[in-house]
Amino acid sequence: MNSSVLPNSAAKASALRYLSCLRLEDILVLQGSPLLGAAFAMRSPEMQDLAPLAILIAANVVLMAHVFMLNDWAGLTADLADPNKAASVFTARGVGSREMAAVTTGLLVLSLLLFSRLGPITFGLSLAIAILSALYSLPRFNWKGRPLLNSAAHLIGGVLHFLLGYSLHDAIDRRGLAIAAFFALIFAAGHLTQEIRDYAGDAANAIRTNAVIFGPRRTFAASVILFALAHALLLLLTLEGALPRALAAVVVLFAIQLHLSLETLKEGLTYANVSRLQSRYRVLYAVVGVAMVVALYAA
Repeated sequence: MNSSVLPNSAAKASALRYLSCLRLEDILVLQGSPLLGAAFAMRSPEMQDLAPLAILIAANVVLMAHVFMLNDWAGLTADLADPNKAASVFTARGVGSREMAAVTTGLLVLSLLLFSRLGPITFGLSLAIAILSALYSLPRFNWKGRPLLNSAAHLIGGVLHFLLGYSLHDAIDRRGLAIAAFFALIFAAGHLTQEIRDYAGDAANAIRTNAVIFGPRRTFAASVILFALAHALLLLLTLEGALPRALAAVVVLFAIQLHLSLETLKEGLTYANVSRLQSRYRVLYAVVGVAMVVALYAA
């Protein structure tokens, strides 16, 4: 037997263990905001824009991997006590806590190195996102367990995330901030929905999320209101000319989301039901993102 096969097999197995710890769907979803930011900033992309765009994608994938792995590492004890999450924690996949900490730190360093190649403004925005992530996830700060403050962190993070892409080609201006506010409202509303999904586990672990303190139904109502405000802002931006007028048509998609939300409320705000709602409205926002790109370049 070739002895070189064993180290190679071990390396592949180790890599697969780490990859299995990634929240790939969440990481993929969070590529949309900065990419749309870059699309709005570039308007007419040229060949020289491809390299910065490729670096942005790579850097943001690594940064989002760091954000979610840090959250999982910091919340291990609570996740083990949550029947909805216990089977999927990283220790169940053969990765130790120290290993997870090392990989998480390495991902942060790599992402910041990549972002540093995109200029000081983009690097500063990425650093701010990393700091917000630490404040939210690490037990020492515990913003996750501070009602309203955790939502404020997601509002700010939503703005920063869009501006990551927008800062590639444009200075940060009023238009960029206004469009970023739309994504921030979506981000904060989605976070509230996730809190409702995780309500039972967070309540059992005495984590003071909005859903635990104010109740799932009130938090659900707040989430729907934020989604509605996002669509109202989108309509306003099209009327003011900050976004192509054709995008006003996508506001009708909120009617579908509202129907799905009311249906979920009627069926019960269980982990499974809210998870299904998340998957469905993510498809709707993927349609909104595609429509933005089409309308932008058609104009």
